Amino acid sequence: MLTNFLFKKIDNVQLLVFRVFYGVLVCCECFGAIGTGWVRRTLVEPKFTFSFIGFEWLQPLPGNGMYIYFLVMGLMGILITLGYKYRFSAFTFAVMWTGVYLMQKTAYNNHYYLLMLLAYIMAFLPAHKNLSLEAHLNKSIRSDWMYNYVRWLIILQLFIVYTYASVAKLYSDWFDYSVIEVLLRGKKDYFLIGELLQEKWIHKMVAVFGILFDLLVVPALLWKPTRKIAFGASIFFHLFNSYVFRIGIFPYLSLAFIVFFFEPQTIRNIFLKRKQVEIPKEEHRPKNQQWLLGVLGIYFVIQLLLPLRHHTFPDNVLWTEEGHRLSWRMMLRSRNGSIAVEVVDKATQQRTAIKLDDYLTKKQQRKVACYPDFTWQFAQYLKREYAKNGQTIEVYVRNRVRVNQGAFHEFIDPKVDLANVPWKHFSHNEWIRPSQTK
Repeated sequence: MLTNFLFKKIDNVQLLVFRVFYGVLVCCECFGAIGTGWVRRTLVEPKFTFSFIGFEWLQPLPGNGMYIYFLVMGLMGILITLGYKYRFSAFTFAVMWTGVYLMQKTAYNNHYYLLMLLAYIMAFLPAHKNLSLEAHLNKSIRSDWMYNYVRWLIILQLFIVYTYASVAKLYSDWFDYSVIEVLLRGKKDYFLIGELLQEKWIHKMVAVFGILFDLLVVPALLWKPTRKIAFGASIFFHLFNSYVFRIGIFPYLSLAFIVFFFEPQTIRNIFLKRKQVEIPKEEHRPKNQQWLLGVLGIYFVIQLLLPLRHHTFPDNVLWTEEGHRLSWRMMLRSRNGSIAVEVVDKATQQRTAIKLDDYLTKKQQRKVACYPDFTWQFAQYLKREYAKNGQTIEVYVRNRVRVNQGAFHEFIDPKVDLANVPWKHFSHNEWIRPSQTK
């Protein structure tokens, strides 16, 4: 039976070791964000921060507040690593990371979404039951076992991420390698491999390997005869991505997940000097078994459906961007565009061309030029700013956008007043021009 499989007791060393990796990587992410200037560029310097629509109230803290915010998250990572006040530190990090995720999307990354999901998952798991300060100080909580569902919860989440990432690549610009060429074009100056990355045969290898790796890596890691091969391929794939695409901790987090695929005793032999443990044989299921299965079932139904929601919108998601986020559509497109924004005073009909430099950073300007939600939010921001002076305005834009190496087309209807149209979360925004526009 499924319940017998999920609630079988197994060695918990995989989760314990992963907790240490996870905590260290959280520290690196948070302290690194300060050290590299990411916090400054993304959350401190901009006059206006693009949050997720509906979370406009969630704005960066003033002054040095965001530096302190990230220092606190980094401290939570240290506590997670040590396994001290684990529930508190893990939940605190999860909530604070959710705040960072929702308050800014100019630097949106699917990996930030995965870290948010993982943060809540880890907060609920018994990752502090051993090899932790908490277990050392309170021996009554010490345990060498966990339920089997804990391991499979992580594996199934990874399977969803990788599989959808692979399926999303099955489109024309990936198959003709043009999107790979665009993504690697800016890497020409990289030490040693910059020129090599411009070669057509490299583009072909990246395209084929990208699809096959994402599709097969989880099954290959689960099957013992191919596990070591998949492990080697994972090391190459993630280190390549780390160096070429500079995507933070995600490649190393992905490698850390591999501890869940090797036998527990193998993990103990590597990290704990061959220490063996006895796992209780008697059957003992938690009292909240049905509730737990129900929650997990709902969670995974949502995870399976969310990446498909772009099919409920008309037109191509690569053009409209509707349904792109939260769907594991990673490294699929490059968008470029130009935009002119004009404000019309309703009372006087005076027309004013907006200088984007007065309001936005260069990165924000690139987003406003070719992403519809950014354009709409900027119009709402202008509406609020002018309202402070007692003015009621209309906002019109003229922009042209291209995806990958396609032609430039008009993207937003120039006759629509973006300051006074609602944003539709669950249906198509008609002011986005169709992709067939010439």
